[in-house]
Parts: sequence; C-alpha cells; structure tokens
Amino acid sequence: MPEKSKVSENSSRKVYIRTFGCQMNEYDSEVMAALLQESGFELTQDINRADFIVINTCYVREKVKHKVFSFLGELKKIKMQKPHVLLGVGGCLAQKEPHQLIEKAPFVDIIWGTLNLDELPELVKGAREKGFPIVKVKEKGFLPDDFSTIRKKRFSIYVPVIRGCNNFCSYCNVPYVRGREKSRSMDSILKEIEKAVAGGCKEVILLGQNVNSYGKDLPEKIDFATLLSEVNKLPGLCRIRFTTSHPKDLSGGLIVAMAKLKKVCEHLHLPLQAGSNRILKLMRRGYRRETYLELVDKLREYVPDVSLTTDLIVGFPGETEADFQDTLNMVKRVRFDGAFTFIYSSLFGTRAAELENQIPTNVKKERLRQLIQLQQKITQEKNKSYLEKELEVLVEGTSPKNPDELEGRTRHNKMVIFPGDTSLVGELVRVKIMQAGCWALRGEPKS
Repeated sequence: MPEKSKVSENSSRKVYIRTFGCQMNEYDSEVMAALLQESGFELTQDINRADFIVINTCYVREKVKHKVFSFLGELKKIKMQKPHVLLGVGGCLAQKEPHQLIEKAPFVDIIWGTLNLDELPELVKGAREKGFPIVKVKEKGFLPDDFSTIRKKRFSIYVPVIRGCNNFCSYCNVPYVRGREKSRSMDSILKEIEKAVAGGCKEVILLGQNVNSYGKDLPEKIDFATLLSEVNKLPGLCRIRFTTSHPKDLSGGLIVAMAKLKKVCEHLHLPLQAGSNRILKLMRRGYRRETYLELVDKLREYVPDVSLTTDLIVGFPGETEADFQDTLNMVKRVRFDGAFTFIYSSLFGTRAAELENQIPTNVKKERLRQLIQLQQKITQEKNKSYLEKELEVLVEGTSPKNPDELEGRTRHNKMVIFPGDTSLVGELVRVKIMQAGCWALRGEPKS
C-alpha cells in the first residue's frame, strides 16, 4: 500500500460524511459538518471528490459493526488510489474499540471518540501536518452545550437535550460509548430551537438516550415536562417530538404535559424490550410488565389517541418459550402502533454477553418471525382506523418509489404518501386518508 502522505494545503478540502446509527449520530454528523466547514472544508455528496472522508459510527449491534468494517474495506481502495485522502472514524465504535479499528484498518488517519467531537478540526490539522494516524479517545468528560450545525432538513431538526446514560442495561453498551448522563442547560436548548425556527423550522425532535432523565443533574429544579412546557411556548414552532423515553422514568407529570401541551405530538416511543419479568430482570431494565401496563393505561387515559411504538428483543440469553410467549402476550395486550424488533446480539463487554444459555440462531429467527407477523397484523389494523380521516402531514420529501408523489408524517408519526408538487416539501398540509397499509397510509391532499 502506498505510504501515507501529507495533504496539500492547496487541496480542494472537500469532506464527505457517512453516518451509521441513531438520531443522535445524525445530529453529531450535522455538528461535524459545521465544525469542518468553519475550518475550511466544503461538504460534498460525492465520495470520489472528497479529500476527507468521515465515518460516524454506531455500535449497538455486531451487525452494524460489520457494516462499518465493510465500508472501511471500500475506503481502503480509495486510499490505495489516492494516498492524500484523509480517512476519519468517529462515533460509538471508535469510542469503544479504537485499537481494533487501528488493527483492522491501519490506513485510517484519524480516530476520535464521542467525547472528542469538538476537537475534530484540531485533529484534522494534526493529521495533515504529521502524516501519521492520530487516535484521540477520552474515557470521561462532557461535550460543550452549544454547537453550530449544518442541518440536513431545515423544517424538521434534531436537538439533543441530554447525552449519555446511567442505566447500564445488561445487553447495551451506550453508557460505555456515550458516557454518563449530562443535561444541557434549558437556555441553550431554547436558543438553538429559536434560531432554527427563525430559519424556517416547524418541527423539533428532542433527543436523549433517556429524555425522561433530563434535569436530574442540573442545579435548577427542572425536569423534562418543564422543558417541554418551555419549548411549547416558542412562537413559530408547530410540532414537538421526543425520543427515547425509558419506562422506569416516565413520570405522571410528563404524561399530563403530553395531554396539555398543544405542540407536543400524540406519539410516544416507549421501549419494552421483553414481556417476561424474568427476562426484564436479567436485562436490568428496572421495571416489571405490570408497571409498563399501568403506564400504558395512564397514557391512554390522558392521551386517548396516542400512537405508541416500542423496541423488542427476542432470543435474550436464557429466554424460554414461556418467556417469549409473555412477550407475544404483551404485544397483544398493548397493541403497539409499530415496533422495532431485534434478535439479541451479543456485545463484547456487556453483562449479557457473559450469561449462560445463549439461544440458538434458528430459535431466535423463528421467534422474530412470529413476533413480526403478530405486530404487522396489529399495525395494519391500527392504521385502518385512520381511513376517511383528514390528517395534518409535515411533508418530508418525494417518495423514493415515485417522484410524482410526496411523503410526510402525521402528528402520530404515521408515514403518509400522496400526490403533490415538491413546492410542498417542508409544509404542513391536510391529507384525507384513502388507503391503509402496514408501512404507510395513502391519501389525497385537501385544499
């Protein structure tokens, strides 16, 4: 392989960013874009024109890790042909396994952790000057409250309100790759949203590994319900969403806030993960199925038309057929509008990876098949309840399958596809629902 060489100061300085993972990763990539632009880079969507290629990584499952290394394999070919191109890897995988990245991809120039995001321009400068790999991964610390961003969508934005996690679920490595919980100041959050609204933003999605913990570490006596109330007061903002809520921290005050605050959408993502109390205990989730059902009942009492979605894992170590049936029974009892379903994936360094009685792959796949089949049936039935109704839709863009159609989301987080002109992208429109599928609704725009 050609020797690493310093990047010429006269290079085009274009940067290409590829993001793997969750909404928080998407936001971090928007921050990276702004940091790099401020230091002289120009964003490009063409990887072949870039002289700095950034991979922002996720590490919630081994499958995602394999995708990252597969993409790095493609980048090795670019590095072979153009040694001057800088390659950078940041995010959760870089935080957790920087040495494995160096071992498997020695052609990478810069590796930085989740807590080193603000140092990216300096790391790039160092790599350009030194011409050899730089690894910067802090084990502890917190990021600044305020960042500039280059938004992918002007009308709908992500805004982190709390970073990190204190829960240490046995199957998850988020506390190890994102650090401990740290709330942003409410003033900082409100200013970021105000600035976005002035630029045309209509919807904000408040982010956190556990938004329900917001404010617990702040000197002032505020919680997430208080924050929602303040965001709701901002003029010009039309919609407020948030994710993710942990059931053990979902307060009655937050449920009441969802009911009272007009801009807060009628949708809640509330990860259940499993329906068996024995498995929930092994997962270290901090609640029982009975507690979860009480929350659902209270939520539907205050917000009767709430759309409820969840996360579910099958094949957790030691999961018996009876445990799995408990999960299916919970799905039947709650009747979620939708669910992200996963086969348990062992992650090195987590408690669950050390448990005995790992479930055979064929058993996990069959359980996943049954779970998906059940949830799809329920989702289809729930979606049919919207037939002939007129819904408010925030138009997100053209449909990938048909450029003559648009797609957008309702306040209940339902995807709606309808005929329309691209001039409507970013606008709130009324759509009458004519068809209800499992994955989306179809409708006709109303004048």
